[in-house]
Amino acid sequence: MKESVLLLFGGQSSEHEVSLKSVTTVMKHIDHSKFEVYPVGITKEGRWLLYTGNNPDFTCNRWQEVGIPAVLSPDATQRSLVVLKEEEVPVYIKIDKIFPVLHGRNGEDGTVQGLFELAQIPFVGCGVLASAVSMDKAFTKIVVKEKGVPQANFVLVYERELKDEEAVVSKIEAAFPYPYFIKPANAGSSVGISKAANKVELLAGLKLAFEHDCKVLVEETIVGREVETAVLGNGDIEVSGVGEIFSAAEFYDYDGKYNNPDSKTVVDADLDPAIKEQIRRYAKDVFEAVEGKGISRVDFFVKEDGGIIFNEINTLPGFTSISMYPMLWRAAGIETKDLITRLLDLACL
Repeated sequence: MKESVLLLFGGQSSEHEVSLKSVTTVMKHIDHSKFEVYPVGITKEGRWLLYTGNNPDFTCNRWQEVGIPAVLSPDATQRSLVVLKEEEVPVYIKIDKIFPVLHGRNGEDGTVQGLFELAQIPFVGCGVLASAVSMDKAFTKIVVKEKGVPQANFVLVYERELKDEEAVVSKIEAAFPYPYFIKPANAGSSVGISKAANKVELLAGLKLAFEHDCKVLVEETIVGREVETAVLGNGDIEVSGVGEIFSAAEFYDYDGKYNNPDSKTVVDADLDPAIKEQIRRYAKDVFEAVEGKGISRVDFFVKEDGGIIFNEINTLPGFTSISMYPMLWRAAGIETKDLITRLLDLACL
């Protein structure tokens, strides 16, 4: 008998369009002989819609126009998707597992995971705490520090502090020298990130970052190669090989990831084997530190002297055709179809 899977995508974050690409990959590769799939998209306005058409490409299948209103019931005795057809009695579809193919706010920050836990339906990925901690770059740094994993120095700035720009600038400049990387504490896919070489650029970068969050990290610049690993598992954690990012821009921002064809990735970084093994150990340490489950991508920098610096953990990494997470596992011998099945097998509360 097939397991019923709620495939949740879209969302109200700045990564809505990336989610559409990710869910298209998942829908095309999921084992339909094992799983009965119910794809539900969340519009940018927050409306939930069940797609019942035959076109698996959610970037162009008009799901927002033809979808049927549907919501996940938080009632743990129902464990159901409630389909709300106009002028008809609601239909309750039993759901065995949920695969949230969501990125960014309200998708991988613990909010929707809380709904899954209320509904008592096993789901792919990290729980409320791990999702929230990993989404907030400041709290990630605090938690990971306890594991002794090296990371960049940073200063935390709150939006209210911008009332006194001179004081903010002085606080940052006293911590470490220019240039700085400026990041919203809670945003994904390098959204709202900039680099500042002087005071004017610093203030502009802070204002840009505050468009996405009320809390911002200003980090020292780490000169190094950008590498990534994929993590899979619950108690028994597997870590993939080490891939590398070659950004066409000065740094790997949103456009560099998804819109610039000159940005490239390789799934086997040309690094000393001992460095790669240390990166894999650090990735496991980070995943365990945040109490991760199921799936994550962990990113690092490798400096010229071989030093390894933790960058960030992404608990619901991209699943597009060019995303590193599925590419790294394919390189390790796990095809995307089997990877999706593994992830669903790992689904838990």
